[in-house]
Amino acid sequence: MDKHYGHIIEKIIRRNGYSISELARLTNVNRRSIYNWFNQKSLKPEIIFRIGCALKHDFSEEFPELFTEDEFQKVISPEKTSSDELPILNEGGSTYWKDKYIKILEEYNRLLVNQVKQDPKSNK
Repeated sequence: MDKHYGHIIEKIIRRNGYSISELARLTNVNRRSIYNWFNQKSLKPEIIFRIGCALKHDFSEEFPELFTEDEFQKVISPEKTSSDELPILNEGGSTYWKDKYIKILEEYNRLLVNQVKQDPKSNK
């Protein structure tokens, strides 16, 4: 059975509620790279591992041919102290507000583009 690695990763990212902007920030790449990864049938194990570490997701379940459960366990559940926990989608966390701000800016830009397309003379 052929797996489409990009589609599998995209499904997990969306199912877990991560935004593309957030994943791009966590993996230190641009958003276009994330979309390119989604379209690739095969990805390097290093990229999948990087995404798994950023999302704290064990990809050994989806890709047992590439990873063992032990590889992700060190990253996903290390010895935690209360100061180690980072709020990912917590409304009080800076990540939440940063992602919300980016979504608002993207929507604003989309509206501006649509307005210019509808009435190019109103462009000031």
